[in-house]
Amino acid sequence: MHETHGFNWLNFVPGLDVHHYGHVALAMTMTVLVLVFGAVARVQLQGSFSREDQGLIPDAKLTVRNFFEILLERLYGLAEQVMGEKTAAKYFPITAAIFLFVFTNNFIGLIPGFLPPTDNINTTFAIGVFVFLYYNYVGIRENGFGYLKHFVGPIWWLAPLLLVVELASHLFRPLSLAFRLRGNIMGDHLVLSISQNIEYVKYIFPVIFYGMGLFVSLVQAFVFCLMTMVYISLSASHDH
Repeated sequence: MHETHGFNWLNFVPGLDVHHYGHVALAMTMTVLVLVFGAVARVQLQGSFSREDQGLIPDAKLTVRNFFEILLERLYGLAEQVMGEKTAAKYFPITAAIFLFVFTNNFIGLIPGFLPPTDNINTTFAIGVFVFLYYNYVGIRENGFGYLKHFVGPIWWLAPLLLVVELASHLFRPLSLAFRLRGNIMGDHLVLSISQNIEYVKYIFPVIFYGMGLFVSLVQAFVFCLMTMVYISLSASHDH
């Protein structure tokens, strides 16, 4: 159960049950912000097409467009390594969207007065279930219903045993994603909260943990995205 503690900006929202729905409201807010910044980057990209270089040369200073290009270029390189060029070209947008969603919902917890939605098991489990449904959809889309054959294996008399093992393995994946993300973000936020209450150093010591919190937010989003890429790559493989 997600617990609210300390000051929370969401308490100022009329009619909002912060204890039960605060994580939902904040996750939706972060999603809207990502979409807004994405739209700004798209407008800046479209505007660059009118230049002499047709937008091929990056902007001289850091812009929203440059930020997204740098981030997504790195992620796409990872996607090609994990999923292969053909699969990455098809499914990179969904993995990038998951990375941005997880990272922004991790990061918001570093702002005083906000609790990260990803320290709530309902949020992380929902993302895990989405990944589970999506990579199985990819498997059926790429291989037809022949994709289901890998659940029983090539040897018919081992099929019942392999079916149980494979089902358990696949059903464990969303749980693993959910609990790993929630545990790390909850632990990081707890340590940060404790550091702010240490007498005499509460205005200096937390700076270290803010830096650590940013690192944890980035790494956990990266791990979640990486595991999603691995699952999609395995399900899309024609070697089943």
